[in-house]
Amino acid sequence: MNGNDFMAWVLRSPFHGVLSNGMMLITITGRKTGKAYTTPVGYYLQDEYLWVLTSRERKWWRNLQGGAKVQLLLRRKPVTGMADIELDEESVAVRMVEYLRHMPQAAKPMGICMENKVPNAADIARVAKERLFIRIDLAG
Repeated sequence: MNGNDFMAWVLRSPFHGVLSNGMMLITITGRKTGKAYTTPVGYYLQDEYLWVLTSRERKWWRNLQGGAKVQLLLRRKPVTGMADIELDEESVAVRMVEYLRHMPQAAKPMGICMENKVPNAADIARVAKERLFIRIDLAG
């Protein structure tokens, strides 16, 4: 069992409460294969959108380009949404500041220095080149 398998197990279990306020499962469908892929992701909620941060090096998010329906396991409840990606580095940098306001514990693993709860601008710009956001509309 790898780390993702363990996280998925916890998020599906009665013990999910430990992680569910910032983690969920997302299931996407491969555009070419039609196969369903499920992976645990971190998220935060702002307005009516869930925002997910991921690495540009990963491949699964490419199935969401142009918008796609996704299935979520959010707080152990199945939810459907419409997902789209935010790739523009400037937009990602702005969103990253908001992400760290919700999840300040994520700064250190990404190499972002926080000064008086404010992320270092140069660090944000560097990380924005490596990351992207997925916006999930729960009303969609």
